[in-house]
Amino acid sequence: MVATPFTVDLNKPLVFQVGHLGKAYDDWVHKPIVSKEGPRFFANDFLEFLTRTKWWVIPMVWLPVTCWLVSLSVRMGLTPPQAALAVVGGIFIWTLMEYLLHRFLFHIKTKSYCANTLHYLLHGCHHKHPMDGLRLVFPPAATAILCVPLWNMFKLLTPPSITPALFGGTLLGYVMYDCTHYYLHHGKPSKGYSRDLKRYHLNHHFRIQSEGFGITSSLWDRVFGTLPSTKAA
Repeated sequence: MVATPFTVDLNKPLVFQVGHLGKAYDDWVHKPIVSKEGPRFFANDFLEFLTRTKWWVIPMVWLPVTCWLVSLSVRMGLTPPQAALAVVGGIFIWTLMEYLLHRFLFHIKTKSYCANTLHYLLHGCHHKHPMDGLRLVFPPAATAILCVPLWNMFKLLTPPSITPALFGGTLLGYVMYDCTHYYLHHGKPSKGYSRDLKRYHLNHHFRIQSEGFGITSSLWDRVFGTLPSTKAA
């Protein structure tokens, strides 16, 4: 007797269903549903609320933190030009983090129930429903949790006066990334770099999902050989 493949019911909360797809999850999650109406994740209203974030919440929460961190470095002895250089360095660090996280974590292959479920929450939901505007940016509470080990790593590897400004620059890079990502999905650039970047990113969603991992630029795709071919793009 042949087992019937599991089918996800899109009319029911999805999070606790997708794990049952097993090996079929990767194929399912990379067949996008293009609709501005996002699916329901949880039956519980509070958990559902926690999964939804307006894009403008990201700069509203994190830009003041970035400014405070940079001012902390200045009070600890950095000159304004030195602090600015540390911020630029932090933004550069973020661009590499953006690429590595997207390529090696967000696009990891999963097949177990728990791994499929976690991947769907982390990034799979975005590929399945790429136009869901309330699940495009990372919830601040989750970002704050992830900042703790990153901050400790910066403290371990950099001088005390540089650490806050460098971390603030990395945080600024993240804010730029999340706002850019939202714009690439919901903005309507008519020409120039922003139009090219939108095409580049939508190519990743709808044509070649195993390449084109950069969001704010294609720099690291060029460096690491994951730049889509001109014909594919």
